[in-house]
Amino acid sequence: MIRFASKRANKVRATSKPLRQVFTDTSAVALTEFAFAAPLVLSMGLLGAETANYAIVHMQVSQLAMQVADNASRVGETQLASKVVYEDDITGTLVGAERLGERFEIYNRGRVIISSLQQNSEGGQWIAWQRCRGAKNYVSQYGTEGTGATGSDFAGMGKTGQVVTASVGTAVMFVEVSYTYEPITPFELFGSSELNYSAAFNIRDTRDLTGLKQRAEPVPVADCATFSAARPS
Repeated sequence: MIRFASKRANKVRATSKPLRQVFTDTSAVALTEFAFAAPLVLSMGLLGAETANYAIVHMQVSQLAMQVADNASRVGETQLASKVVYEDDITGTLVGAERLGERFEIYNRGRVIISSLQQNSEGGQWIAWQRCRGAKNYVSQYGTEGTGATGSDFAGMGKTGQVVTASVGTAVMFVEVSYTYEPITPFELFGSSELNYSAAFNIRDTRDLTGLKQRAEPVPVADCATFSAARPS
């Protein structure tokens, strides 16, 4: 009986030894901890990258709007007293926006609208001409070409309380940029956010305000009825 109990005790000790080794083994503690921490660390890194990219794209879209408005306010060729602005001057300005927004595909995911805000013959505000480019289905939030051609009901362009107006004998280049942000990580932290910015610059020189001209060899017009990322053709 004693001999049987001894054999049984030996079997129990032999069976429990591997279990004790498992509980006391610390050789893979760091790997186990990393397995638990890795998803959290990776998620935080991706969220940080997404937030940084979102902020950068916001800044770039805003700067693009200002740069296009500034460029549009400078273009034209001096002929006697006034600068004449041609269709290819504005098309070239839109090509410049293409270069500026190449990194984030400005014309594939967005749209740029240039408007010439002027005074009509009755002293009211008037969108004398408007040119657009971009595949995004977006129209000016403040009026289309011809808005305010007569009368004085049209107040100008811009948000309420920030309306921009043109003085007599001059024009304001008003630019709107609309862009759909797409996440770069699996986390749609900001979703498909719509970024909308506008900028306005008064023209820098005396300009012929009778409209955009065509050269001897006409070029395609960046018509606002066309929604395409391609250059006008």
